Amino acid sequence: MKAKRPKLSPEIVAERKTIMAGLHPIVQMLGGIVGPHIEVVLHDITKPDGSVVAIANGHISGRSVGASILNGPKDDKGFAAATAELSKSGDPVHSVIEGYETVSASHRPLKSGTVIFRDSAGNPFAALCLNADMSNFEMAHAWLGQFLRPALLASQPAGEKPEMDVLMQEIIADAVRRNGKPITMMSKAEKTQAVLTMQQRGLFIVKGGVERAAAALGVTRYTIYNYLEALRQNESA
Repeated sequence: MKAKRPKLSPEIVAERKTIMAGLHPIVQMLGGIVGPHIEVVLHDITKPDGSVVAIANGHISGRSVGASILNGPKDDKGFAAATAELSKSGDPVHSVIEGYETVSASHRPLKSGTVIFRDSAGNPFAALCLNADMSNFEMAHAWLGQFLRPALLASQPAGEKPEMDVLMQEIIADAVRRNGKPITMMSKAEKTQAVLTMQQRGLFIVKGGVERAAAALGVTRYTIYNYLEALRQNESA
């Protein structure tokens, strides 16, 4: 079974609160400086159901304070790194993931960067992310006659924040769909690969994620834990 995280010491709890309190005004300050085309968002990655604790220019992703960690840009390498780091500990060195491309829910191209903050025990607990909406810049370049990729979809009004259940279902469906065959015909290796995709998108840090994955793949939750353990062993090999 999945091991429980050790209880945090009062010193670590106080340290995390101090850092988070210091990061809050930085979000507002950066949002005012970089302008309306760059989103600045602060996550408490230990609370996936409502990880967004501060955000500026949230119209870019359609998010607001209290949004789920799953409700972010697609193919977010910073998010994948954050969820992967949650199960690890090490030196208290902050991780920087910069200059990667993502896509908003309204299909606008984003250029993103993330800093993952660790406490003095080496455990990750917060992430500060910047997501730049590149669509306006690309159109400006196109007007100047430069060779750029075709214009992407125009901005669309952000809808209501998707519910956690809908997000989890989408993650599972996407992971299964990538194999291109019915679940009943998937091999153990293919199911393990599907579990890896779900893990990379953060399904298993959300309550009920393991049970939902097990039901979708037609296995027990203990089988899902076995798949995850095999993936961890392969990663460390």
